[in-house]
Amino acid sequence: MSLPSLAKRWKRLPGRQKTLIQWLVLGALVAGYFIWQYSRMPGAMLYVHNQTDRPIFSYFVNDNWGGNATANAGGGATCCWRIEGKTLKVDWIKGRTGEQVRQGVKKETLSIEIPNPPRQRSDRYLHVHFFPGDQVRLAWSANLDTPYENLKEAPPVPATKDQAAKAQ
Repeated sequence: MSLPSLAKRWKRLPGRQKTLIQWLVLGALVAGYFIWQYSRMPGAMLYVHNQTDRPIFSYFVNDNWGGNATANAGGGATCCWRIEGKTLKVDWIKGRTGEQVRQGVKKETLSIEIPNPPRQRSDRYLHVHFFPGDQVRLAWSANLDTPYENLKEAPPVPATKDQAAKAQ
């Protein structure tokens, strides 16, 4: 069918049919938008936990800024980021306390790619844990609770399917 023939057919339709078709098209667009939004994971808050003896000057997860954290303490949260992918890239800058500056300790910029932990639709927080030895662990949760809260050493990184296949 050509465009002019469709235009002629449209003109011949009664007003009520035109209105009904317009409402159906609008409804389909709105429904499509809501289905698309529901199928996407919601935005996430990054929440930092620093179990090291050095402050985290700044950190990023997939280029989304997460803030900073004092040594051996939890930090704040930043919102709202789209955190997606099988692996996540974590970049961080290790800062220095006043004493560490006097000792000649230098700032360090580090980066690591680690598997994105499993996430439920209700999970809103990505907990980013920094452990001694430049170890980083991630955990999703629906609230501020995290499985690594009371640990002083980093638990092992869970292997991805790709890593497990390479090991065999």
